[in-house]
Amino acid sequence: MADRKNGKLLVIGFGPGHFDHMSQRAKKAIQESDVIVGYNTYVDIIRGLLIDQEIVRTGMTEEVSRAQEAVRQAEEGKAVAVISSGDAGVYGMAGLVYEVLIQKGWKPEDGVEVEVIPGISAINSCASLLGSPVMHDACTISLSDHLTPWELISRRIEAAAGADFVIALYNPRSGRRTRQIVETRRILLEHRSPDTPVGLVKSAYREREHTVLTTLDKMLEHDIGMLTTVIIGNSTTFVHHGLMITPRGYQRKYTLDKTVQELKPHQRLKPEAEPWSLTGGEQYKAGRQGEKEETVTAASDNTTSGEVPPAPGHSSPSVLASEALRILQAKGVVETSVVSETEGTAPVLSIFEVAVSTGVAEKKWTSAQMSLLAEIAGEKGEIEYTPHHRILIRVPTDQPEGIVDRLKSEGLQVDPVGDTVQVKACDFCHGDKGESIPYAEELHRRIGGLSVPKELKIGFNGCAMACYGAVTEEIGVVFRRGTFDLFLGGKNIGRNAHPAERVAEGLAPEELIDAVEKVVREYAEKAQPNERFNKYFKRVKEVAGYRSSEAPKPKIPELACGE
Repeated sequence: MADRKNGKLLVIGFGPGHFDHMSQRAKKAIQESDVIVGYNTYVDIIRGLLIDQEIVRTGMTEEVSRAQEAVRQAEEGKAVAVISSGDAGVYGMAGLVYEVLIQKGWKPEDGVEVEVIPGISAINSCASLLGSPVMHDACTISLSDHLTPWELISRRIEAAAGADFVIALYNPRSGRRTRQIVETRRILLEHRSPDTPVGLVKSAYREREHTVLTTLDKMLEHDIGMLTTVIIGNSTTFVHHGLMITPRGYQRKYTLDKTVQELKPHQRLKPEAEPWSLTGGEQYKAGRQGEKEETVTAASDNTTSGEVPPAPGHSSPSVLASEALRILQAKGVVETSVVSETEGTAPVLSIFEVAVSTGVAEKKWTSAQMSLLAEIAGEKGEIEYTPHHRILIRVPTDQPEGIVDRLKSEGLQVDPVGDTVQVKACDFCHGDKGESIPYAEELHRRIGGLSVPKELKIGFNGCAMACYGAVTEEIGVVFRRGTFDLFLGGKNIGRNAHPAERVAEGLAPEELIDAVEKVVREYAEKAQPNERFNKYFKRVKEVAGYRSSEAPKPKIPELACGE
């Protein structure tokens, strides 16, 4: 491979150090090289991939000389591999190689060819061992002041801490550099709680791998060296069964059938932690039948275990929400969303989102109702009109029950949003053909807002004209001369939009209500996650006894006589 007019520089990041985490391109580039240039430890790590290449080894602080030697040999026509652990472009050799080349007047079109081969950086490899601490905005800061003045490094730490970044510290401490990590912790404690989760990972995916989960307050009690990467959580990071996890977002939406997001993600997955939801309240009441009602007991000291005490047994979801949340906050199980400005951390905003309408069949709004919506939304809320005669309102608040009570006091219907059942009815020619209105309202009472695998709209038409398009919905109901026709499996959007199949006609009102409820509950129980009803019906061919026309018909063997 020698004697080329122009050589090649292969700047390789080989990842954390184990062959399993090295890219195929990195392995191939090492093997196709004439010369390997690298720090002593790095050369030893990749020795298993070497054939007969020339080795240029240097010490820890000789990065510039390594880059210069690599460029010199490449200019002689050789293929030179410059190796770095992690990613060569993150505190690696890529930048130095380019600097040396540029100083020599290098141009890409006629100079030495350069290929930078990416690798897994320490922030990613270490995060994978800790759990999922880098799910939100994060930054990397090297504490080595060998090439960067400490005054600049400290300003970066201050800025990252104040901005509530998840922070990965590289090169945190060496035999001679011991003050930097101590000073870093002092700066961070000015902005973050002493209980902020901290992960210490040494030699990730190497023989001497060692992982410690601790806190900002106690991190210096553990061994931290040059082979350690320190990952410091932000204000929302939590620990669950030895895993360090950062939620994906600060601004958390919740609705009537969802858990109020003051609960941590691992806490909100339990039904007993959802007393303020329409479904959670019913589940709780059903589970408590025959038992003596008790108040919420004190939570375990280990709040990371995911155990949340049961809510008190009140019948009103709004009362449950207020009392349960207040008690959980008082016991320290749930953090309040109010954060003092002096603490320096960003507050966790909770956005309450609900759908508001004037009823299943009523489509007229009063000025008082519209004024109330504007007042509740205020300057920070949002109001969005949907094509289905509903208004979505989103409000930052920690008192959702008060908002619901105010909306209902003006005669408004309040429903959850998201993956729930929505009964959407026509306007019944302003009520002139309103014989079926009570049945639409009963259907909403039974299953409106029910959680399902994917948002489900039930179209309800008050006469055989079906001008509201119920027959194109996934579930459609058409009232005709005192009875109902039932349609299943429609799709009203997309290039493959199609009407629903009529699976029953002439159903009595009581039969219709029971039939739709049975269909929906079977779908809620048996469908796959995120599977729309029309796809579910097409897949299973039969739901609640109603068979799709696409279902295979039974084969009847021919008789011998031919009849």
